[in-house]
Formats: sequence, C-alpha cells, structure tokens
Amino acid sequence: MKLIKSLPLVLLVILNLQLKAQTLYVDAIKGHDESKGTIADPLASLQKAVSIANGFTGPQPVTIKLAPGLYRLTDKLHIESPNGMADTSKFTIEATVMPDDTAWQPGKMPVIQSIADTNSGKKFKYCVGIQIARNNVSIKALKFLGNPNPGVEYYYCIERQNEKLKGLEISQCYFIGERNSAAIQGALFGQGADINIDHCIFYNCKNAVLVFLGLKNFSLTHSIIYGAYEAAIWYGYGESSNAPFTFSNNIIANGNYFWVSDKEHTHHYTFSNSLITNNKYFMGLNGMEIEGPDIKNTPIEVNISKTGNVLLNEVTAKGIPHNYLNLSPESAGNELHAGIFKNK
Repeated sequence: MKLIKSLPLVLLVILNLQLKAQTLYVDAIKGHDESKGTIADPLASLQKAVSIANGFTGPQPVTIKLAPGLYRLTDKLHIESPNGMADTSKFTIEATVMPDDTAWQPGKMPVIQSIADTNSGKKFKYCVGIQIARNNVSIKALKFLGNPNPGVEYYYCIERQNEKLKGLEISQCYFIGERNSAAIQGALFGQGADINIDHCIFYNCKNAVLVFLGLKNFSLTHSIIYGAYEAAIWYGYGESSNAPFTFSNNIIANGNYFWVSDKEHTHHYTFSNSLITNNKYFMGLNGMEIEGPDIKNTPIEVNISKTGNVLLNEVTAKGIPHNYLNLSPESAGNELHAGIFKNK
C-alpha cells in the first residue's frame, strides 16, 4: 500500500526532472560548452544550446535562457525538431532578465550578432542569423545587431522559409542596424501562419518586417519602426495572404515606404490606433521595383495619425538611457504605449 501511495509522488518527481531537462541556461561570460546547461553550470554559446535543444522530444516546452552578454553567430543558427512539423511543443529563446523586471538595465539584454558570411539563398545570396524550421517558436527580449562581415550584402536576423509552418512570436526585441557598417536588410523574413510581433523596436533597418506566403493570423502591435530606408513592412504574396490580421498601437516614422504589398492580388486589412508619420511614401506595390501608389490595396484606417514628430531617447555623452530608443516624453505617440516595455 505504501508503494502504491508513493507512486504519484514518484511520477511527479520524474515529470519535474523532465521539465527541467527541457530548459538550458547559457552565459557567454561564465559558461562553457562542455557544461550541463544548468543555472549553476551554464553553456557558453547559443549554437551549442540550440544543437542540444533541437534533439529534445516530448510535449514539454523547450526553453533556452540567455544571460547578459554578446552572442556571436559564426554560421546560421538552425532551429528544428526531430519530429518535424508534427511537433507542437513550444520552443523559446529568451533573456534571463526581461525588460519589465525591476533588475533590468540596457546592459542586461543579451546581444545577438551574426558575423557569418553568406549562408543562404538560390535566386540571390544572403546571410541568415536564426533560421526557424519548426512550429511554435518564441523569441523574447533579445537585441539583434547588423552583420559587419564585409562579404555580406543582405542580412536577415530571423528567417522562416516554410509557408506551412505556424506559430512565431517575437516580443520585446531590439533590431538595430547601421547601413554603412553593419546593415540589416530585414529583421524578419517570414512565411506561414500565426506570426505575432509585439513591443519590438526596429531602428535603422533597411526593412523591418517582410512576410509573404501562407499568411494567416498576422499581428504587429505596440512596436516602433524608425528609419526604415527601403520599407517598414512588406506584406503578402498570393491569395493566401487575404486572411485578417491585426495592426495597432504602432509607430512608423522617418522612413522611406511605410507599406509595400503585392500588386497581383487584393488584400484586406485595417490599420488602427497608430502613428505613421514623416515617411517619404505611404504605400507602394511589390513588383520588380517598389512603385506606387497602391490603389488596389487601399486599407481601412481607424484612428491613424499622419502628423507629429517622433523623438527617441538616443545614446548621449551621458551614456545609455534606461529606456533608450523608446519614445521621449516630448515625442508624439506616447499615448500608444509602443516600445520595449509592456508595463509602463
């Protein structure tokens, strides 16, 4: 009887161990890639953590926790599952200290920078930082920088090629490009369903979000896209892109095109509760070159403001502000609560 009564406790302990085994800790400063990947004994590289996590099986969520530090990618980081597309478990890469935590400071945010050479593409050659090839991936509270490799012309921080995949969350991330030395061609180059982006800041990326095939349940909310010098957003290609989506509480400012869409098909979307200001063009068409205006894909606009100056808290001689690249108090759009913090 005692053995039978203790059986649930044994099962609970086993389950708890399995859950712990699905979480890996990484510390670029204190870790070693021969380590166990625990809090006390962290790995050193994101590459090693992903290679181990890719082999995890079972229904438990997979989590990689990144301590503050610089994580350099020397090749494409490939996120996949041994079960292929049948895997429904969640796969998360996130910071150990989140932006809304009281202990958070700019220096606590893990930095991801690819220094890899060209590693992808058939029609044209480009470099990918993180390649997603599984369902239900979440990336939270990381800072992505541009690729300074002089042999790379096009760099995409995150790419998901397969239009049949679903479930991609990008939350509270920075994407910071520098066109003359470490450019970001696109922060996200994505296909497939359930792409949800919130509370991100895209600063001086050539393009912020490029999403094309198999789109369904796309959302972009509470984000700032500033200085996109080609286009802030490229959206949709083909009839499958007609699904409803959410676009609200965003600030798109000081760029070239705000929105570029497929000229071959009509899309139905609503822009709401956002500030879209000081861009050279509002909408364009996705052909061989960007052109416009886009009359066929005119959106419904609900509470869209197109005037006002966007002012960001940038780095000064005094250092990095706690809320850097978020809106300054004098900026238009503060009422939208866009930016890296969810709890203001």
